[in-house]
Amino acid sequence: MVKGSQKIVAVDQEIPIVDMSQERSRVSMKIVKACETLGFFKVVNHGVDQTTISRMEQESINFFAKPVHEKKSVRPVNQPFRYGFRDIGLNGDSGEVEYLLFHTIDPAFSSQLSLSSAVNCYIEAVKQLAREILDLMAEGLGVPPHTLSRLISSVDSDSVLRVNHYPPSDQLFGGATLSDKSASLTKVGFGEHTDPQILTVLRSNGVGGLQVSNSDGMWVPVSPDPSAFCVNVGDLLQVMTNGRFISVRHRALTFGKESRLSTAYFAGPPLQAKIGPLPAMVTSVSQPRLYQTFTWGEYKKLAYSLRLEESRLDMFRTCKD
Repeated sequence: MVKGSQKIVAVDQEIPIVDMSQERSRVSMKIVKACETLGFFKVVNHGVDQTTISRMEQESINFFAKPVHEKKSVRPVNQPFRYGFRDIGLNGDSGEVEYLLFHTIDPAFSSQLSLSSAVNCYIEAVKQLAREILDLMAEGLGVPPHTLSRLISSVDSDSVLRVNHYPPSDQLFGGATLSDKSASLTKVGFGEHTDPQILTVLRSNGVGGLQVSNSDGMWVPVSPDPSAFCVNVGDLLQVMTNGRFISVRHRALTFGKESRLSTAYFAGPPLQAKIGPLPAMVTSVSQPRLYQTFTWGEYKKLAYSLRLEESRLDMFRTCKD
């Protein structure tokens, strides 16, 4: 259950919505503003084919509807990307969720050809959208073209696709019931965290549950919109913009009545890529350098050694309070 000591949820706060079909400079400015104020926004008229989206969603629904022993038997080509339930990461974090993880370099499941084909098509589509959004960010920040998008365009980029399924509270999975069968109680599906990568492109079905933390520390519900993609800033993008963009804290709650399906593309650079504040984001007086330079591999290792809610970026600040 959601503990009473957690922050009060903000009500009726608007989530920025960016129409990708508008004039390019206007779109760029809206994206930059959203990243500076909340670190999160929705995009509509995004150009991703609805057939690709529907196929991915249906194949995911079909997979999660399978018996537990069949889901457990599926083994991806690249470990540790796999099917899992409840346990999130390696450090004791858990939630009311089951999931599939795919590495985008080679996401294929040897025994799930229809799912594999849908995943491959979906990854290509959202990767293209992520690159376009990063290029629009670069324009709005006044940095050289493709400064950001090139990091996820290389063949060895370390990007991941994660499909989360939050079942109704009385449903069995993993051989056990969820922690509380009462459909009237709200539970944590995926605990409070930031995403360590550069950018996340996320969509869900028509069931709510996603919340983001605003600058006042209040939780803002994100209304479900299957026609839109949600985009959130990750830790690496906060570093590259020298703190100008916000790596937004977010969580997913379950309300016990309907299944929620969400699909997240985590855009990551190659493991050896060096990450640090971009020169244009640093000035000696008004905006000094806030973060050290490190590789994504170094940061990823640290990120996965900590609990979800722990702040990782503080460990790479140039000056600590």
